[in-house]
Amino acid sequence: MKPAPRHYAAPNEVLELVEKTLYDHKAEDVVVIDLTGKSSIADTMVIATGRSQRQVVALAEHLREALDPVTRRLSVEGLPHGDWVLIDAGDVIVHLFRPEVRAFYNLEKMWAAALPADSTGGTAMFYRRPSVVPQAPPV
Repeated sequence: MKPAPRHYAAPNEVLELVEKTLYDHKAEDVVVIDLTGKSSIADTMVIATGRSQRQVVALAEHLREALDPVTRRLSVEGLPHGDWVLIDAGDVIVHLFRPEVRAFYNLEKMWAAALPADSTGGTAMFYRRPSVVPQAPPV
């Protein structure tokens, strides 16, 4: 008997799953960078911080469990050390850092310098998706 065909998620579904998983497991300072048309490595880069090596590794493991069933290819680098873990899920790349390592490499600044500013003078490629940010109850 042939196994059922595997369903692969669209890039926007992968991004939503990444953001939800990071939020659910208490990642800090989550930044999403839109790379569409700006880089051939991926459409989206997500950068997040874990408070310790243990949390960075745990976040990476939770992401691997969530993404493996819905992505064509999944590669995880840096897991044994837990300082900087890179997760390549095809169209979405995730960088997980300890705070000191994130400050040292400062990927947000590097990408902000490499990409054009928007009409307000800021960088339009950085955003947070409202669907995963908890909403305050109506008053």
